[in-house]
Amino acid sequence: MKHIFKQGPDSDAPVLLLLHGTGGNEQDLLPLAEMVDPNASVLSVRGNVLENGMPRFFRRLAEGVFDEEDLVHRTKELNDFLDETAKKYQFDRDNIIALGYSNGANIAGSLLFHYGKTLKGAILHHPMVPRRGIELPDLSGTPVFIGAGTNDPICPAQESEELKQLLEGAGANVQIHWEQYGHQLTRSELEQASQWYKNSFPVAE
Repeated sequence: MKHIFKQGPDSDAPVLLLLHGTGGNEQDLLPLAEMVDPNASVLSVRGNVLENGMPRFFRRLAEGVFDEEDLVHRTKELNDFLDETAKKYQFDRDNIIALGYSNGANIAGSLLFHYGKTLKGAILHHPMVPRRGIELPDLSGTPVFIGAGTNDPICPAQESEELKQLLEGAGANVQIHWEQYGHQLTRSELEQASQWYKNSFPVAE
């Protein structure tokens, strides 16, 4: 998978896995990583699927309708990629925190739904429920931040609430933050996510 890896100044800090939205690329979320944890290493990945020339992490059948078979395949592909890159760049495989927006948040959510402890935590900006009707792995104690919009036309508020309930049902510690600006990422949402990260993963001074 096309990606950028940047070694951070603190080798004990988590590796931030950056996952862009539809039509984005591996450059998009680099400023967010700097805001969340300037000491962390960064692994920013470009989705392997193209939709009308726009990179995505998995196919969809229509707006809001996922191609589940492809989602499962692409989630495994990403999980395997994390195994490989941890060896290649010699970082701690158990210390990865996903930071995803929209389609990227959905594939991060799918990692949690399918592979349990593959992520130490996740910041999900405007995610949807990746799959329904499956048993989730044990996510006991996994911290998850959900940034959601009360009037998000792509990801309705009840979708965000359902995702929170499903993750909590599997044992995750979920905090949801609401904005009123549709599907877009706002400065205040990013600041809330950054504060949540500092509270959830305190770094020794």
